[in-house]
Amino acid sequence: METSEIFAGLDIGTTKIGCYIAEVSVNREVKIIGVASVPSDGLRYGVVVDVDKTVRSIKLAIDEAKRMADVEIDTVFAGIAGDHIRSINGRGVVAISGEQGEVSSDDVRRVIDAAKAVALPIDREIIHILPQEFTVDDQHGIRDPVGMKGVRLEAEVHIVTGAIASAQNIHRCIEKAGYIVADLVLEPLASSYSVLKDDEKELGVILIDIGGGTSDIAMFYEGCIRHTSVVALGGRNVTNDLAIVLRTPVESAEKLKVEHGSALYGDDKDAVVEVAGVNGRPPRRISKGLLVDIIQPRMAEILTLTYEEAKTSDYINLMTTGVVLTGGASLLPGTIELAEDIFNMPAKLGTPSGFVGMIEEARKPQCATGVGLILYGLHHQSEAKHQYVSSESGMFDVIKKRFRRWFGSVTTFA
Repeated sequence: METSEIFAGLDIGTTKIGCYIAEVSVNREVKIIGVASVPSDGLRYGVVVDVDKTVRSIKLAIDEAKRMADVEIDTVFAGIAGDHIRSINGRGVVAISGEQGEVSSDDVRRVIDAAKAVALPIDREIIHILPQEFTVDDQHGIRDPVGMKGVRLEAEVHIVTGAIASAQNIHRCIEKAGYIVADLVLEPLASSYSVLKDDEKELGVILIDIGGGTSDIAMFYEGCIRHTSVVALGGRNVTNDLAIVLRTPVESAEKLKVEHGSALYGDDKDAVVEVAGVNGRPPRRISKGLLVDIIQPRMAEILTLTYEEAKTSDYINLMTTGVVLTGGASLLPGTIELAEDIFNMPAKLGTPSGFVGMIEEARKPQCATGVGLILYGLHHQSEAKHQYVSSESGMFDVIKKRFRRWFGSVTTFA
């Protein structure tokens, strides 16, 4: 008798590590049953700088989520981000090999292999190959060419690469914590599964995930991802600015930002808030307007840099839907209005959807990546025998091959 399956997403960020556990029924209904978030210790800008501290944080987050869900897990879909992430678009062309000129799944694999044949530095590895569209002879814009007839098959793909060392370190930390990595997933790609609708991806949308250490950008058009990039600034920079200018501990600065901060001046700009002193020094009182004086320039810088990155794509003028902001820092009041002014297009806050269960705990912008990792895992498991994956091996075999390239003969898979 068929039973439900358990999926887990692990969002490894600069300021927090979140674990999300879902029960997926036989009719593919996703029910969030465990949510945990702990302070991240051992990472900087999405990159591991202390393995032992990172392992402890991962264990703590997963253990808390497992206790809440009352289930055991051994495999997680993990997010990867950081300013080491780079992306390029590639194109491949092959002759259709079928006797009657019919495109087969083998032709699709060959053309994708041709498209990904790009020269990479020795310290970089491909994380994702995301097909955008296919062309059979002169017929463009094909999503799935299998079964069509022609002579020549072309593919356009989006290739996401990362530093091998950074990917290895994340993988090793999860392994040392006692878990298997089902896949390493680009975080803005994962977030798109939880906060974007198909019509947004079709018409053109920019997703900006403002995390603690980085701001991740993903642009979609005609249902496909067209551009990804990372800006090495995030909410932690805002907190540090407050801590330095106001001469207050970082923890107090974070509390001020969350409880009283804003990216734009409001009617209460003359209201007074208390700022804690450092190491027993007496607290001081400042206006909320001073908080905006500190926060607004940094948030404007983050959004301006993301806009400059987005402008490097040829698709910038096709982003009809506008901007969707997610991540913890997007909750700062005034951020949406500031984004609309900088991008000169509509903007909205993106919250996760597509699940039931712990709605209140998981439907927050800062949960977008964690929930998205579960939805990504479910989506790709169902397509493990799709034509893009070898018929002799499933999705996890493809992932094994990637990890073997990174680690040589070392692998956590049987």
